[in-house]
Amino acid sequence: DTCPTSPSEKHTTSINGLTCNNPADKSAHDFKTMELSKSGSRDKFGSSINIVTASKFPGLNTLGISIGRTDIEVDGIVNFHNHPRASEMIFVKEGVLEVGFLDTQNKLFQKALKEGDVFVIPKGLFHFFLNRGVEVTTVFSVFNSQNPGLGSPTATPSESVEKIKRKLISLSESEVDSVDDLSLIVSEIIYS
Repeated sequence: DTCPTSPSEKHTTSINGLTCNNPADKSAHDFKTMELSKSGSRDKFGSSINIVTASKFPGLNTLGISIGRTDIEVDGIVNFHNHPRASEMIFVKEGVLEVGFLDTQNKLFQKALKEGDVFVIPKGLFHFFLNRGVEVTTVFSVFNSQNPGLGSPTATPSESVEKIKRKLISLSESEVDSVDDLSLIVSEIIYS
């Protein structure tokens, strides 16, 4: 019923690439984490991302889930990325968030979220987060994989950060409705 990960020197049974701890050594400690209690260091985009998988949180092993925390400063972004092995469900704990994903037909699905809102991003699709509010936004994510993966279409040079922010900030919901081919703008952001 449970298979907390085992320290590497205590290999017993391996499932999904991680070894299970000896059942006699399991404890409540395996099923608790403090990994998401604080914000991490912000990157050049003004965001910190912490995804906790079974390798950091032993009790998640074999459960098919992982969890994450993202903190985004005002006008900060989480640039386009995907999780090739998982869908992502986000919950906005604090702040205001613009979220969007691009489907396989290059159609953009974008929505403004506020505290308490939940949004789902289908497996493997490129998506972004943008803080459109006046305070730090905190988002918690749940992934339906113990190892969701993280992919980025391109490495973004520092000089492109402001350009990407300006383009994403300009994509308000009213503008999304009035642009004939928004996928061209989004594709330019992803692949530039």
